[in-house]
Amino acid sequence: QPNAMGGREVGGLANMLACHLDIENPTHRETVQTFWQSPTMPTQQGLKAVDMFDAVESGKIKALWVMCTNPAVSMPNARKVRGAIANCDFVVVSDMFASTDTAKLADVVLPSTGWGEKDGTVTNSDRTISRQRAALPPPGQARHDWDIMCDVARRMGFSTGFNYSGPAEIFREHAELSGHAAGLGKDFDISGLAGLTDLEYEDLTPTKWPFPRQGNTQRSRFFGDGQFFTHEKRASLVPVKQTALVPNSVAQTFRLNTGRVRDQWHT
Repeated sequence: QPNAMGGREVGGLANMLACHLDIENPTHRETVQTFWQSPTMPTQQGLKAVDMFDAVESGKIKALWVMCTNPAVSMPNARKVRGAIANCDFVVVSDMFASTDTAKLADVVLPSTGWGEKDGTVTNSDRTISRQRAALPPPGQARHDWDIMCDVARRMGFSTGFNYSGPAEIFREHAELSGHAAGLGKDFDISGLAGLTDLEYEDLTPTKWPFPRQGNTQRSRFFGDGQFFTHEKRASLVPVKQTALVPNSVAQTFRLNTGRVRDQWHT
């Protein structure tokens, strides 16, 4: 199961850049592109999960790399998703097991480490960053996701941009970028941790962001001053009028599920 809060902080969604920066904002794009020295940057949002598998089904997406999830089971309309994956030209799955429903559809299965074997950080929903240390060594040929991705990137020719020595180096770069994001008015700022040595990273205690470079002061609560992270610093309230759930066609029929089935979340 992916670390959802931490995933958003690093830009792990199709509609955002790292450190909560916005793809549609030219200044944000330029900041990230300059920082990473990237040859190109997206100018619009990518496809969200349901739309992405529709694009796989239609042939618009011809290669798919699945990590940390099992969409052949967990996605809505799973039968359709399974068919899309099965007909995709090239599918790679990184997983702890080759026997998951999605891995069975893959052309290549890469053995990756699981939660108890990983080394890095996770973030709680209250913005607390915690060091995660491995309880067990990686079995067999299993490797960490970051290591696999960097290896693939280097083989594609991106040697200088992905030549990391370990999680500490990646974390320092992430923290440094967060300082630039804060300078653009974003809330996520852990630039005070950008100078951690490998030893200090190893010994990092639970730390709540923001943790800026200047002052290293932590805020226990956002919005207590009545200021919000919007252009005018005021909350955006959207009035919603309830409408009747009337399907327009058979294809739009609603199916209600309580979710009370064993292991239903990401299998």
